Amino acid sequence: MPDQTERRKHRSDDPIVALHYQLSTVRSEAAFDALVLVDGAGCLVAGAGAWPVCEELAAYAPFLAHRHNSQTPGVASRTGEIARDTHVRAMQIEGSEVLLCARGGGADVTPWIVRAIAGCRRILGAEV
Repeated sequence: MPDQTERRKHRSDDPIVALHYQLSTVRSEAAFDALVLVDGAGCLVAGAGAWPVCEELAAYAPFLAHRHNSQTPGVASRTGEIARDTHVRAMQIEGSEVLLCARGGGADVTPWIVRAIAGCRRILGAEV
């Protein structure tokens, strides 16, 4: 008989809570300081990590994802500082751009970012 052990420790039917659980697990395993999912305008959808760090990542994620856009000098300066240790990936969910943004985590964070994206898409019911 196959092992029916549930690998997830927390579950929720509420998508926002489920996103938090997903992001929290990936953040912990990848040793990220924070991991957030934000909309294209920089509004926090879900996050894991210290709240001030999550809020800052959410606010700057659109600037980090689209660095070619013109920025005021103060925004450009802070964006440059944050960018050194931040990873941003844009994706489409139901026709809208959302951004996954992580701070910290070491050298090769790609597998963790891919895992977080897959979890977010699964939870939000988006086409892969």
